[in-house]
Amino acid sequence: MTARSDSETASHFGDRVASAVADKQSQLVVGLDPRIELLPVELRGDAHLGPATAALAYERFCCSVVDLVAPHVVAVKPQLAFFEALGSAGLHALEQVVDYARSAELLVIIDGKRGDIGSTARAYASAYLEERGPLPPLGDALTVNPYLGGDAVEPFVAACRRAGTGIFCLVKTSNRGSTDLQDLALSDGRPLWQHVGELVDHWGETVVGEQGLSSVGAVIGATHPHAIADARRVLPRSILLMPGIGAQGAEPGDLRSAFTSGPASVLVPVARSIIYAYRDETDDDWRSAIGQAAARLRASVWKASGW
Repeated sequence: MTARSDSETASHFGDRVASAVADKQSQLVVGLDPRIELLPVELRGDAHLGPATAALAYERFCCSVVDLVAPHVVAVKPQLAFFEALGSAGLHALEQVVDYARSAELLVIIDGKRGDIGSTARAYASAYLEERGPLPPLGDALTVNPYLGGDAVEPFVAACRRAGTGIFCLVKTSNRGSTDLQDLALSDGRPLWQHVGELVDHWGETVVGEQGLSSVGAVIGATHPHAIADARRVLPRSILLMPGIGAQGAEPGDLRSAFTSGPASVLVPVARSIIYAYRDETDDDWRSAIGQAAARLRASVWKASGW
């Protein structure tokens, strides 16, 4: 792993996002969701033999994706579950992929949806958001489940304050079943997710950077276009991580009202429609398909942002 300088470590997550978005004119984040059965045949090798060989295949594939998308995206978002499923070999592969993404000057958002209380929350925050001796934090940011309440989130915010990292709290998620809980009406008629959004805004008050963006962001599904304007109103200084473009059916144009807090106030993670784009193509050039899909989506999202 490459050590990060003191000045780089201490810099504010929101400011780093703003700088990356301005430099690349992109809000695109590529999700790294490796699955053996979907990898190009040439990269699978002996992956079927066990976790160690599967982890090597994941590493090869994800590093290749980084090379292909780096000109078009500001960050990668490794999904922890796919790496954890392979045990220690998978976690080693994750560390290698994170290091490779950093060498390509990409931000790293760890998608782990962690949430707990007390010492357990502090351990999660330390594992993913704080320096590990001479090594930088594993992630520049981590997805967090806030539905356990403020005492579960505070250890993560404290880590952000110390290390210059960020979190994205699940507020209104992109899955269809989110309505089962997140849309429940409170006594004043508001849906539960809006109350959670207000809490997220409050938790982020003390970690606002020079560009006006908080290190405490929110996950808002692009698959709920009716909720986007309300989410931005409730969360005026949070970076919104907005999944759902592509395979889940949302379009970049659905996001326009989210960008009113600036071009860097929204990040758009896309996984399947980019990293497995070649599976929908007639030729076998998986590298070309991935690069072209990333370029197209970068341009579409930037145009939708209006900046």
